[in-house]
Amino acid sequence: MDEPILVTGAAGFIGFHVSRKLLSQGHRVVGVDNMTPYYDPALKEARYAELATSNHFEFARLDLADRAATARLFNENRFPYVVHLAAQAGVRHSISHPEAYVDANLQGFANVLEGCRHNGCRHLIFASSSSVYGANTRLPFRVSDNVDHPISMYAASKKANELMAHSYAHLFRLPVTGLRFFTVYGPWGRPDMAMWLFAEAIRAGKPIMLFNNGNMRRDFTYVDDVVESIVRLIGKPAAPDPQWSGKNPDPATSSAPYRIYNIGNNSPVELLHIVAELEKCLGRKAVRELMPMQPGDVPETYADVDDLMRDVGFRPGTPVETGIRNFVEWYLRYTGA
Repeated sequence: MDEPILVTGAAGFIGFHVSRKLLSQGHRVVGVDNMTPYYDPALKEARYAELATSNHFEFARLDLADRAATARLFNENRFPYVVHLAAQAGVRHSISHPEAYVDANLQGFANVLEGCRHNGCRHLIFASSSSVYGANTRLPFRVSDNVDHPISMYAASKKANELMAHSYAHLFRLPVTGLRFFTVYGPWGRPDMAMWLFAEAIRAGKPIMLFNNGNMRRDFTYVDDVVESIVRLIGKPAAPDPQWSGKNPDPATSSAPYRIYNIGNNSPVELLHIVAELEKCLGRKAVRELMPMQPGDVPETYADVDDLMRDVGFRPGTPVETGIRNFVEWYLRYTGA
């Protein structure tokens, strides 16, 4: 436990929860975040303040797209384990600001890969996304599916991360594990995501926008389940698959030390059910505004997590009713309602 674990995006939603869990287990954590104002930096500062109460937490405020600064960070610490969660998030934002995704998700990830390569990293875990499934319609989404048809720049950047990671696994035998997250929610969540937006609108009596006329289903995954998956995987570096064949290649494994997992609840829920649960917890009715499908969006997500269960003995499964109640209790405290 004396070896430092690097968590990038430590002041972000998932990075905060992962850091807090590792600290509670007695690990040393070095957190990195550039505190980008994509959403209110006050929330990131509040997350950071929570982590900073631990003597085992160190923090570096830097932009991973800065090649020299990132190289120094890795050279000085030689992290044996890296959990890379920093990214420019948001499907719709990527349509109007693609340059942000090139800088953070491509250049930043390339610098992390180089840092791991040159400094003895024993396992790199990185965030991918369910959005890589893009135009796929066969459900549930399986990690063995082809994902060559992204429908947003955000999805394309995450698919690119998987390809970049595989090349380093192949060339330099760097063990890498990519995690495709499915609609993560919970306390300390992002204000640009549906759970927060809906809660805010319901409280204010303003309309909530339900895209695709409300006919959306999402595999909502509670953040604690995501954290449990990550923590279990840290100590299980990806290994070459002896059964892998170039004649019939499995996209989720490789002859290199490379693995991909879905991290989802394995139980899609209608968006209207989410709204009903929020209404129940907030004690107010929502004003619904039905909207057409948005560019870059998909009508349904559904994760097959059999590989995760087989390899680490864990399957996300927190009911949305429980997760939403926990989120609302935190949201009301944080916003002072």
